[in-house]
Amino acid sequence: MVVRLLFYLMQSFKYISILIAFLLVADVLFIKLSQAQEIPTPTIPGDTTNTKTQDTITGIVRDEQGNALPGVSVMVKGKPNTGTTTDPNGRYKATVGGNTILVFSYTGYGSKEERIGKRKEVDVVLRAEQEALEEVVVIGYGSVKKRDLTGSVAQVKATEINAFPTSNALQSLSGRAPGVQVYQGSGAPGPAMSVRIRGANSILGSNEPLYVVDGFPLSGSNPTILNNADIESMEILKDASATAIYGSRGANGVVIITTKQGGVEGTGSATQVDFEANYGIQQIRKKLDLMTGPEYATFYNLRAANDGVTPYFTQEQINNLPSFDWQDFIFRSAPIKSTSLNIGGGNERTQFSVGGSVLAQDGIIKGSDYDRYSLRGSIQHQISDKLTVDANATLSRLITGRKDSNGGARGNSLISSILGAPPALTPYDDNGGYRLLSNAFNIAAPDIINPLNWINEETNKTEANLVLANAAVTYKPISDINIKLLTGIENRDDRENMYRTNRYQGSTGEAKITANNEQSRLVELTANYNKIWNERHNFSALAGVTYQDFINSYVMGSGQGFISNVSGWDNLGGALVPLVPASGYNKSTLLSYLARVNYTLDDKYLFTVSFRADGSSRYRTDSRWGYFPSGAFAWRVSQEDFMKDHNWISDLKLRVSWGKTGTQIEDFYPTFNPLAGGYTVFGQDLHLAFAPETDLPNRDLKWETTEQIDAGLDFGVLDNRLVFTADYYRKTTKDLLNAVPLPTSMGYATTFQNVGQIRNSGVELGLNANIFKGDFKWDVTANIAFNRSKVLKLYAGADIFGDELKMNVVSDSRTILREGLQRGLFFGYLEDGYDEEGQIKYKDLNGNGSISNADRTVIGNPNPDFIYGLNSSMSYKNFDFTFFIQGMTGNDIFNASSIGSTVDYVSGLNMVRDVLNNHWTPENPNAKYPVISNTVNARVSDRWIEDGSFLRLRNIQLAYNLPVEKFNLGWLKRLQVYVSGQNLLTLTNYSWYDPEMPSSGSDYPSYPIAKTHTFGVKAGF
Repeated sequence: MVVRLLFYLMQSFKYISILIAFLLVADVLFIKLSQAQEIPTPTIPGDTTNTKTQDTITGIVRDEQGNALPGVSVMVKGKPNTGTTTDPNGRYKATVGGNTILVFSYTGYGSKEERIGKRKEVDVVLRAEQEALEEVVVIGYGSVKKRDLTGSVAQVKATEINAFPTSNALQSLSGRAPGVQVYQGSGAPGPAMSVRIRGANSILGSNEPLYVVDGFPLSGSNPTILNNADIESMEILKDASATAIYGSRGANGVVIITTKQGGVEGTGSATQVDFEANYGIQQIRKKLDLMTGPEYATFYNLRAANDGVTPYFTQEQINNLPSFDWQDFIFRSAPIKSTSLNIGGGNERTQFSVGGSVLAQDGIIKGSDYDRYSLRGSIQHQISDKLTVDANATLSRLITGRKDSNGGARGNSLISSILGAPPALTPYDDNGGYRLLSNAFNIAAPDIINPLNWINEETNKTEANLVLANAAVTYKPISDINIKLLTGIENRDDRENMYRTNRYQGSTGEAKITANNEQSRLVELTANYNKIWNERHNFSALAGVTYQDFINSYVMGSGQGFISNVSGWDNLGGALVPLVPASGYNKSTLLSYLARVNYTLDDKYLFTVSFRADGSSRYRTDSRWGYFPSGAFAWRVSQEDFMKDHNWISDLKLRVSWGKTGTQIEDFYPTFNPLAGGYTVFGQDLHLAFAPETDLPNRDLKWETTEQIDAGLDFGVLDNRLVFTADYYRKTTKDLLNAVPLPTSMGYATTFQNVGQIRNSGVELGLNANIFKGDFKWDVTANIAFNRSKVLKLYAGADIFGDELKMNVVSDSRTILREGLQRGLFFGYLEDGYDEEGQIKYKDLNGNGSISNADRTVIGNPNPDFIYGLNSSMSYKNFDFTFFIQGMTGNDIFNASSIGSTVDYVSGLNMVRDVLNNHWTPENPNAKYPVISNTVNARVSDRWIEDGSFLRLRNIQLAYNLPVEKFNLGWLKRLQVYVSGQNLLTLTNYSWYDPEMPSSGSDYPSYPIAKTHTFGVKAGF
């Protein structure tokens, strides 16, 4: 392991070493170049040298309250002995050149840099040091200073979101915030991400958080419309005090995404241009150690001997068989490219921001790719002192090529065919056509398909156009009141195209087109009131009403039998057999009333109360409305008189909150009785018919409701150079929706009922540390979270079995929900060695002398003991070095992917090499694998449970900031080049491709996750 670790590190850092050498040489050249040029030296009071091409500028330095600051240091950047200070009135005067950068610094305040340019007067506002560290965070329908939060809210900033290239912005949340898990179910380009905040609440409903982009609550579960470079910050609302303002959509947490907005920087022109481009090479992170051609033949000859049949291969054939590596043949190195441009600026009345980006990601499997083109714009204009308008719009086009066949068995899907294809066979036959793997040997699986069929003869492409736009008018009748009317729309048009040529094995040509439309419209009216009395009472109130609808529609057409592949899916009329088309339409609406009150006394006692009422058309009148209150209290202990002598304590705040949130059922019409169209036969004739759908409607369904309590601590020391946060939470979700079986005499199989109750509780710890300041700067952030779930109640106390496994040789359910246990545990048989014939034995837990369903028990737990993340950022002079580690401990994985490659000896599949070397024989009765035979009696058992713990070096980056001030280019503010690596090192005991699993913890044959080496440049103008 140590040798392998060193090898990985050497391989990853060779690029960094080259960059370091290059940048060191470049730095020397830049210094020499700057020394060769005649750069004007700024003239300050008392300095009369070199005033050529210089101008005299003046200004005043104030604090945030507008008070003049005397004695502020005004220094020329790069010349520590050249400067002045402000006079008792906060004024200064200097004679400098246009390219000069002045640094303003003052004890207890954050420093600020200003490039002079053509300005004659430069006024500066310095923020208090503590305030500089206490950023404003966005909460539901408003914002608040971080130090004034009463709820549990985590913030991820733009620098962290854009720290490394990703195709989905949610990937940047992984490991960044305590209690937030991000699951990537597939390594395919443009993957769908799954996020869990403080565990999963629902059985049948969604456990995804609500995403709110620039005030618009999205209808979908993934903000794929956004590019990382477009995002200013993400706030994760976790406790009920923070999420209850979103009512029936807040039970799983809320992720608020704020895109970049224009702003004013200093005085004069404030337009800023940011550009970034990067290029990466992706490679498969890990290959599986499969058998070679001769080993494959030897293996199946052993099976023949154990089954008492004639050997399949002679020794001469074995000696002459090739060893073809299907993994090397299919998996490849693939590029990922990203370019973004953002322009922002404005003046005191108008601010704007516009950005565009292009992401092109090729997959490590040919034909899988993801392209995203995005254009974003925002503008805010103050018409008068009372009236402001603003608008935001994002347009994206996504083009996705799919080759990520999750699941499958015995070579009937792409990934399973790559693993199962015999290594003694090559992809092409003697005539240059695709080799037919199913009849090459008389032991081969009848349904195994040459992987080239999926690669070259099947195309799955989705083209999506996404629009997210909103506009608002804010009216301020008096200084303390804002009234805001916002309206917006989210629209997604998808066209899914599939074509399978007539060269595909067993196909006569098949085409399918599905067009989907998802639309959501929002109108909301809110009023905010803010007032401070006697500098002791800080009061704010929010009230509002919102309306949002959700419309889904689709249409599908398909056909089979094409005499030519020229037109592909563009000519369904060319199919010999047109298939039955389908279409559908669903609509629901949500009407809400909301209110919140915040009150702070003496900057020590903070109160928050909120309430939301949601009415949904998905429920009947009697249970249509859900009510979601919350309350929170925080005590800033550090402001008390008895803490005045403890100057080393910057901030000490205790928080406690309680509240209720909800979850809507995902079905649009669960309490109604929709009819489904179909055909039936009367006599000799076929008739169109309508009949009720399969589930019996339940008129009494109501909301799932989550009640949560949270107790927290915020503790900062040494001017907040070290900030520690801790939270304990307990949330209980009741009235869980689940399908309940019905007597067959009723004509329905199931109906939905509110029957369950689940509890999640846990502890979250976070640490921010500014370890060093100055020339060498080192910042560290770390977090760890512990969550435990418990099923409190189920319908009639009956177990719920789920996650049906269908892998031919093993078929059964493998998870259970049982009262008193954690959620989603793996359930099956315990193995008990082998019998005298080498077959697997199972423990007879009930002692009745036979093995049956009654002998199944809990065999694994996909829920981790804890999850964690650590980010380190170091800088020295012009160099920045960062690394980010993320992982989890104590979780199990059900490795369904390994079933076909370790025990399915029936179908001539290739196996991992370990099976050949460690299978049962009379001389090896304690082997890892059973006897090689046609009759393996495998079940869902603890054999497939593996430790899924891992520690991953998610990102490592070395960057060099070029000394642009030495170039004498007034238009260039900053220029950075960097080299980075993603997923370069993963420490885990998991045997298969990757330990990052979907939230279920089950690993089906799926597209492997890649590692990436990236080179990039960032520039500011």
